[in-house]
Amino acid sequence: MSEEKNRPRVGTGVIVVNREGKILIGKRINSHAPYYSIPGGHLELGETFEESAIREIKEETDLDITNPKVIAVTNNLETFRNEGLHYISVILLVKEFSGELKIMEPNKCAEWVWVDPTNLPMPHFDASQMGIACYLEKMFYKINRQGG
Repeated sequence: MSEEKNRPRVGTGVIVVNREGKILIGKRINSHAPYYSIPGGHLELGETFEESAIREIKEETDLDITNPKVIAVTNNLETFRNEGLHYISVILLVKEFSGELKIMEPNKCAEWVWVDPTNLPMPHFDASQMGIACYLEKMFYKINRQGG
């Protein structure tokens, strides 16, 4: 276990865009970095990024997503500096979804809201904030210069 803590872990984050151009943001609770964030979670062993996105969105929101596309990678050093947890996040974009938005994990998420991606609620999880910046700037990777 201690060796695992000395290596980065892989997460997936999903930017779900509705017809009005707003994105889905949740308020994380009872976890590391309890901030606002796009939905997502850990990549499971043997899982593709797309499978992870589909599974995480279903588990967290009960939405069924179609055709997720990898658009960015983030190196989440702010979380590492603050909490000692180092994650690399693969960010996927989804514009097609169906179902009724629900809070499926009330112990992990207090609320889901649709927000303007240029006006994010704060405080915001670093992986989510960097992934959204990449989406808006059409960049695959952006160096996070905050704090070092």
